[in-house]
Amino acid sequence: MKVAVWKAFHGLLMTLGAAALLAALLLVVANLWVLAQTHARIEQELPLCGAERVAIVFGTSHWTRSGVRNPYFDARMSASARLVRLGRVDHLLLSGDNRTRFYNEPITMWRDLRGRQVADGDMTLDYAGFSTFDTLSRARDVFGVERALLITQAWHLPRALFIADALGLEVTGCAVPSPSRQVSGEWRLQAREWLARVATLGDLYLWGREPYFLGPLEPLEIAPRTWEAWLFPAGEGEPGGGESAVE
Repeated sequence: MKVAVWKAFHGLLMTLGAAALLAALLLVVANLWVLAQTHARIEQELPLCGAERVAIVFGTSHWTRSGVRNPYFDARMSASARLVRLGRVDHLLLSGDNRTRFYNEPITMWRDLRGRQVADGDMTLDYAGFSTFDTLSRARDVFGVERALLITQAWHLPRALFIADALGLEVTGCAVPSPSRQVSGEWRLQAREWLARVATLGDLYLWGREPYFLGPLEPLEIAPRTWEAWLFPAGEGEPGGGESAVE
């Protein structure tokens, strides 16, 4: 009897060990695949980020769970405003979660960027960017974006670029500068991102994930650059004084 129980227990341990090894192998292979497909299109130096008419800014909470200002939020807003000032991008699509009346990432980003002297006409708010996948799907299907610069942290960009590639978007990544101080719990974010990359492969190639909410096409209206406004006054080659993001 004891021998039979031991054999069963030993078999269970072997099965669990094999499953754990397989899961670890899947985790590593999936992450290496995502990183290999995207690392060449991530720019780490902000002034060197490729110029694009549209930049997609991914939302996050502006407060941490401990009640302090979120340095990742500040880094994204600072980088976005600087890219506009440098003339690297003309229009910001601010996409984030708007799950309740008390939690609204797009409005918070908009207010912050206004304080950084970004004009209202240079920003569009997407209130249904509940996830990276939703943000990029809506950028394509709702706002008519075909190519863009993605603005977020370096550890988030590989997954964002990989999803954008699968959706047929032409994108490059602009990694925002790392916080000047050590962020508590950063290792958890990194670990979660490794798991999220694996889940992304399932979303794209196994169970056919769809965005939570879409809507009618609303192409971005991008204010013309100064020299374009001078060459093409409103009504002369630039209908309405703006330019659609659809190519």
